[in-house]
Amino acid sequence: MKREWLFSLIPLTIGVGFLCFGVYGLRHAGALRRTGITAEARIVRHDVGRQDDGATYYHPVAAWTAQDGRTCEHSSRFGRGTVGNGFGVGTHVVVQYDPQAPHRFAIEGWDVKWVDQLFTVLGAIFTLGTVTILLVRLLAF
Repeated sequence: MKREWLFSLIPLTIGVGFLCFGVYGLRHAGALRRTGITAEARIVRHDVGRQDDGATYYHPVAAWTAQDGRTCEHSSRFGRGTVGNGFGVGTHVVVQYDPQAPHRFAIEGWDVKWVDQLFTVLGAIFTLGTVTILLVRLLAF
């Protein structure tokens, strides 16, 4: 096996990155399900992010009053290309947040679990596939 194995670092790196992102999101969602507190919130604005290719993503910013009386206002970690009817500015939504760290929250109906699951599955496929191919090539030579 010569230097060709260096090219396998590309899918391995992508796989590990996807896997880390997906597992982080699933753990975050699981922690919110176990210890999160539900609160009524309002969408106060949208943080707009622009990609290099010209794509625009909208991240709704939810504001609510925490159980201890603190006012919280945080942007969702998920962005979408369009804002649906139920998530315009001024819309009342339900959020589930971590009472110890209110910046860890999810907007019901906006933050979806399947994205994290997709990244986890794709990351596992890339990582395990690349490691398997590397081991087969290593043992074959």
